[in-house]
Amino acid sequence: MYIEVDNANTFIATGGKPFDPSLPTVVLLHGSGTDHRGWALQARWFAFHGYSVFAPDFPAHSLSGGEALTSIESMGAWLIRALDEAKVTKVHLIGHSQGFLVALEAASLLGDRLKSVMALATASAIPVNPALVEMAQTNPTAAAEMMLQWGFGNQSQYGASAVPGMQPIGIGARIMANNPLATDLSACNAYTQGAQRAQKLASTGCPSCVILAEKDRMTPKKEGLKLAQDLNTQAQVVKEMGHMLPMEAPKESLYFMKKFIQSVEK
Repeated sequence: MYIEVDNANTFIATGGKPFDPSLPTVVLLHGSGTDHRGWALQARWFAFHGYSVFAPDFPAHSLSGGEALTSIESMGAWLIRALDEAKVTKVHLIGHSQGFLVALEAASLLGDRLKSVMALATASAIPVNPALVEMAQTNPTAAAEMMLQWGFGNQSQYGASAVPGMQPIGIGARIMANNPLATDLSACNAYTQGAQRAQKLASTGCPSCVILAEKDRMTPKKEGLKLAQDLNTQAQVVKEMGHMLPMEAPKESLYFMKKFIQSVEK
């Protein structure tokens, strides 16, 4: 569906069902340079099992218009405006990589609308090599290809795919090269409030969950374990998988997502 946020046409994937703001809403937030397509399997499952799905393309990404946002803080505030526009009342926030940094910022603004938060393949801080940011500015195609070589585990590098007939590295490269990757990476690099936000969120008693990838070379597992400690929760690790967990291991990530959210909704 499309909604208007800040006078810009904004695409929200809903998992193939009409959006119903009265249902518990699973909000799926993509990582740097990507879009809603990283959540295809997970979005569809939740949409057909009693939830509404709200998976936005952030401004200037893929099907959304507007100007690219330059900070994690502004992305969190934008998400609140988008949720307000859609009249969402019960929110389960799920973020992959940069998306979870945005979730941390939005969580502090949602009040009693927030029901849970979940982190996939991420950390409370995501420093980015300046050379990668520069490459994303001058040659986004090369930067995207480099990130995807780091971002996927060994099985995907050899051509394995969770979706028969589709190659996630190739698809991801086309998406990222046409999105504002350099802006996203710069926003991640500048963000320093993650640990503080996570600790404050933990103090509220909000249910949280951290899912990490064993072979993550972009947000290493040890940094994800620090995030879990800040959130006062246990981390769970998906074996043999890399940073692009929602795309590389959609069935495994969905298993943890639905198990956690269903436990909160009981």
